[in-house]
Amino acid sequence: MNLAYHLFVCNNQKDEIGKDVARALKIEIKKQGLKSLLVGGVKHKTRVQTCNCLDVCKHCKKGPGAAVIVYPEGTLYGDVRPKDAADIVQNHLADGRVVKRLLLD
Repeated sequence: MNLAYHLFVCNNQKDEIGKDVARALKIEIKKQGLKSLLVGGVKHKTRVQTCNCLDVCKHCKKGPGAAVIVYPEGTLYGDVRPKDAADIVQNHLADGRVVKRLLLD
């Protein structure tokens, strides 16, 4: 499977928020028409999945959100909440710009 983007959402420490963030991202991706992209005649999919641990707990912003990593760039976001899904999908996935307020250094 060719992937345009692969997003991993941590649900290790904050199980429900991780699931809620993943669900919100999936809804936004579908809503904005980015689930499948045709690039150079080849179909590329965007996939969101939860994972057990991204090993960034001590670097992740303290707060009620989850950590999210976006591949292929490896961009790491912290304290992501469901309401942030639209910004990540529109800015990062559609426009190629990181969402600086969520970015982990």
